[in-house]
Amino acid sequence: MGETRLHPMSHIARRMFELLEPICLVTFFADECNEELAALGHRTYWDGYFASRAAPLGRVPAQVVHAAFYNFADGEAARHIPSAWETIPPEASVAARQRGSAASLRRILGAELAASPGLRRAADLTTKAATGAPTEGRMMYAGMRTLQVPRDPVARLWHSATMLREHRGDGHIAALLGARIGGTEAHVLSALEMGIHPPESFGRIHHLPNERLAAVMDGLRERGLVDKDSHFTDAGRATKHRIETLTDELAVPPYDALSPAERDELITELEPITAILLAAGSQ
Repeated sequence: MGETRLHPMSHIARRMFELLEPICLVTFFADECNEELAALGHRTYWDGYFASRAAPLGRVPAQVVHAAFYNFADGEAARHIPSAWETIPPEASVAARQRGSAASLRRILGAELAASPGLRRAADLTTKAATGAPTEGRMMYAGMRTLQVPRDPVARLWHSATMLREHRGDGHIAALLGARIGGTEAHVLSALEMGIHPPESFGRIHHLPNERLAAVMDGLRERGLVDKDSHFTDAGRATKHRIETLTDELAVPPYDALSPAERDELITELEPITAILLAAGSQ
């Protein structure tokens, strides 16, 4: 896809993703969220993950969670949904996720930055963007929009960044579907882009049965996206680039709610926050 065809705001969507993703990832990389979910009674990390992330969808069956999450293998959602909700209400799980994630941010950023006017302003602008986009076709984002936005600035920053992450994720799934790339195939393409070889060793898929991984790789070879040595072909690399470009374009709408000056201000306020999180390993 040539540069002249890019949406003029795509670079903003990409930059916001780079700045907001480390804020969201404390949920998975730091201890506080896992500790909050375990204290509720969730037996494993994945029980807490599925129960808390899927909670905004309501008490839907595993098939719906599998469809919304997209990139998990068949049967993985069903190992946790609905059993993870049988004794722990979904509302309790999503609240624990928010408490733990906000606590991680406060610890990593430190008391001064967590209470600063800059972080408060970043939370306000992120919330303005996150609550200003259409929900049509955005299942996970629409679910997050039903939740109350926290008043505390640190919790609000995490919550709104996570809304934007789910909005982008919904668009990414649309881009993958348009390219006829399934969830496991998407992990293979991501592994190759990150220089992981063989791609089957990627942590998100290495646990899958060998037969399943072999079938996925064979399918990608038949389509000319990877070669016999499991490296990208030119067509495969171009396909991955088109998916990422379209993902950026589909992630633009929330930032239309901000003026150019507000977008610049948000980037300025987020940069020191993100730098500290990246240094702490949230990536």
